[in-house]
Amino acid sequence: MRTDDWVTLLATGAGAVEPHQAARRFAIAIGWGVLGATLLMLALLGPRPDLAAATLLPMFLVKIVFVTSFAVASLFISLRLSKPGLHLAWLPGALLAPVAAIWLLAAVMLTQAAPVQRSAMFFGDTWNSCPFLIALLSAPVFVAVVWAMKGLAPTRLRLAGAAAGLLSGAVGTMVYSLHCPEMGAPFIGFWYLLGMLIPTTAGILFGPRLLRW
Repeated sequence: MRTDDWVTLLATGAGAVEPHQAARRFAIAIGWGVLGATLLMLALLGPRPDLAAATLLPMFLVKIVFVTSFAVASLFISLRLSKPGLHLAWLPGALLAPVAAIWLLAAVMLTQAAPVQRSAMFFGDTWNSCPFLIALLSAPVFVAVVWAMKGLAPTRLRLAGAAAGLLSGAVGTMVYSLHCPEMGAPFIGFWYLLGMLIPTTAGILFGPRLLRW
């Protein structure tokens, strides 16, 4: 059989690829993931009592902008890793930018604070539970994002799994922010990031198995 005939045979009956299929799958996944994480947060933790007043504080806005920027960058990375043959290009830099910004702000705040205050600024009151609660709230998002990815034929499975975990961690952190009382940049820049790295590690470990198609 000639090559042209073989290609024609393979293509027979193949329908047109649905436009924006990846975006639709991820929109559905994130929507369900946010719903699951929010219900989990409300059932187990509850929103912080002063949430309405906290939203008016500058550091609350900084916290939300940091996590949202991280989530958006990891979303674009996940979208590209969900399809074969696409390069990440500038996206790793977009992922590192909010981290660099929050670390710079944390360094400035720690430098300006009195030495006796620095430990409290770094550890806050919830350092020993924060990363694990973020990972917990990320679980529904991780399940949904893996579903979205698996239907799009990713080829770099371990890297795609890491991206799925990172996106899940960022979205879970956004929901957790509505409960968390911590407002300091040193705390956010370390413990929030550590919490997001837990599902990322899970994605690295289990991505090849979960995303195989």
